[in-house]
Amino acid sequence: MSDSTRVAIVTGGGSGIGRAVALALQAANYNVALAGRHRSSLEETISKAASGGGEMRAVPTDVADPLSVKALFTDVRQAFGRLDVLFNNAGIGAPAKPMEELTADEWRKVVSVNLSGVFYCCQEAIKQMKAQDPQGGRIINNGSISAHTPRPLSAPYTSTKHAITGLTKSIALDGRAFNIACSQIDIGNAATEMTESFATGILQADGQKRPEARMDVAHVASAVLYMANLPLDTNVLNMTIKATTMPFEGRG
Repeated sequence: MSDSTRVAIVTGGGSGIGRAVALALQAANYNVALAGRHRSSLEETISKAASGGGEMRAVPTDVADPLSVKALFTDVRQAFGRLDVLFNNAGIGAPAKPMEELTADEWRKVVSVNLSGVFYCCQEAIKQMKAQDPQGGRIINNGSISAHTPRPLSAPYTSTKHAITGLTKSIALDGRAFNIACSQIDIGNAATEMTESFATGILQADGQKRPEARMDVAHVASAVLYMANLPLDTNVLNMTIKATTMPFEGRG
């Protein structure tokens, strides 16, 4: 690794937004560690890497397990020597049903990945960024439109994404003394496998199902790359990027 090569970790790097962002970073000459549950998906992302870009590394990880997260960051430190950017992207949802019908286990699973998992990754990133020379780095959290406004029947997901906003601001404040910047990107209807059903119809606040517009996930990757490339004395604290005509401003 050359002294000028920057290093990034992308969680949920085996598909969708995580894959698109990881490939954009790699094409921009970042060395990228891909974290996710399934090595095969991570390796598939690596197979799409641009020639001449940075190195990509698959590190199977369960972000809900703090020991697995520690192992991820140890692996990256040993392989690349430092960490410049963490993109916390891994996330899951609960079954879409009335809140009172959710089981405690369904609630816990979402919280363990979407909130606790992000917290564990941030902890390890901050430790590394404080210890390295030059000190500092950037953490970018995937908040989602649901960090602002819920979809129907989404209490666990929406609650965790609102919590990410508080975590992001706390890190942005507490990280100042150590040259650590923290950002949140709230993404609405990127065209990935997860949103394919949106084109045919998704439940709206009035109880009806209607199609929603989607945008090319490449625009999300470009936005994250822009945030990542900023000097550490400049920060996009929060960015919302969405399909223009999707129901957000008027949702609910």
